[in-house]
Amino acid sequence: MTGELNREFEQLRDFERRDFERLFDEHQSMVFSLALRMTGDRGLAEEIAQDVFMELDRNLTKIESAQHAIFWLRRVTMSRSTDALRRRRVRGTDLWVEINESHGVRELESGSPLADRIEALLATLPEAQRAAIILRYQEDLTPEEIASTLGAPLATVKSQLQRGLKLLRAKAESQLKEYIRAV
Repeated sequence: MTGELNREFEQLRDFERRDFERLFDEHQSMVFSLALRMTGDRGLAEEIAQDVFMELDRNLTKIESAQHAIFWLRRVTMSRSTDALRRRRVRGTDLWVEINESHGVRELESGSPLADRIEALLATLPEAQRAAIILRYQEDLTPEEIASTLGAPLATVKSQLQRGLKLLRAKAESQLKEYIRAV
C-alpha cells in the first residue's frame, strides 16, 4: 500500500514538473518583458522573473487552467515589479527621475531610435499609468482584464489609461518634435 502511494505521488510530481516546464517555456518572455518595461532594469527584471516562476512552482497546484496561469503570471509580475520600484524609491534611488538618464531603458534593444525614445518616455510615466498602458498595448488586454489583473476598479484603470496616454502624448510632442509632421 505504501509503495503504491509513493508511486502515485511520484507520478503526480512528474506531471507537475512537466506542467511547470511547459508554462515556463511558453511564458518566460512575457514575464521578463513585463518586468523589464515596468522597471527599465534588465538585471532587476531577470530577478523578478525568477521570483515569479519560483512562486509559480510553489503554487502550481492552485492553477486551474491555462488562462488562469497567464492571468496569475501577469498579476504576480506586475505586483513584483511595482514592489521592486517602491523598494528602490525607499532606498533613495528612483529609477525614473529624468528622461535624459537612460536607467537601463537602452537595454530594450528595439533597433529603432524612435521606439527607444518612446520606451524612454513610457518609463517616465507614474507606475500605475505605466502598468495600465503596458498591459493594454503590450499584452492587448481590455480595461476589464487590466482591472482584474491589477486588482483595481475598472473606472480607475480607464482613468489611468486616459491620463497616461495624455501625458505620453504631451511628452512626445515636446521631446519627439523631429518625428512629428507639420500640419
